[in-house]
Amino acid sequence: MGWCFKPMPVMTLAAEAKKIGYVALEGVGAEHYPAIKEMGLEISLVGSHGFQKGPLDPANHKAVEESLRKGIDLAVKYGAPSVITFTGMQTPGITDEAAFQNCVDCWKRVTPYAEQNGIQIVLEHLNSVDDSHPMKGHPGYWGDDIHRCVDLIRAVDSPAMKLLFDIYHVQIMHGDVIRHLRRYHEFVGHYHTAGNPGRGELDFNQEINYPPIIRAIRETGYTGYLAQEFIPTHPDPIASLSQAFTLCNT
Repeated sequence: MGWCFKPMPVMTLAAEAKKIGYVALEGVGAEHYPAIKEMGLEISLVGSHGFQKGPLDPANHKAVEESLRKGIDLAVKYGAPSVITFTGMQTPGITDEAAFQNCVDCWKRVTPYAEQNGIQIVLEHLNSVDDSHPMKGHPGYWGDDIHRCVDLIRAVDSPAMKLLFDIYHVQIMHGDVIRHLRRYHEFVGHYHTAGNPGRGELDFNQEINYPPIIRAIRETGYTGYLAQEFIPTHPDPIASLSQAFTLCNT
């Protein structure tokens, strides 16, 4: 996940990741996609409209739909399987019931295009608890309940609509990670990692025990991408990336 490793240049990160054994990058600007592909790596996930202005507010629908369609086109062009989406933030005057229906209505207008192109739209569940850093938590994010997110996906009722199961965010909001991923595995289209607390490395200083989680994911039959989305705290971020690779292949 490129944004986590800034200010390291994207192509430096790509080269180091490839040396370690990673097969794809995400969370980088589309301007880097051609060079990443030329290097022999894949694009695992294409960005879209961001988490703040999402489809729960009808005022955002036009921009959200345009962004998702553009993301789908990029995914087709560069061979990526998925485009990310978010619910958006809680908005005064919009009830939970209205927010739910607004999201469903918006995504239903885009999923046929995703289906036609063989691309999945993955809805990311985020935590709304951690307010220590703008990318460690998202207070006010409406899609902070994984059960609600799955209900939204069920309501959209499209094979192109999936869940982005972020292990870090699920741990903060719900815990019981393995039970949740087993319960909802049929809806999962993508995974993200990070240590908790602090969104740091997947090491032994944090509360999430990754090897059994990875084994549980494999046991569900999942064959898609799992992206390392931790923010390195060690002086050598590439060593952290290598350590995470080894841990997730234990």
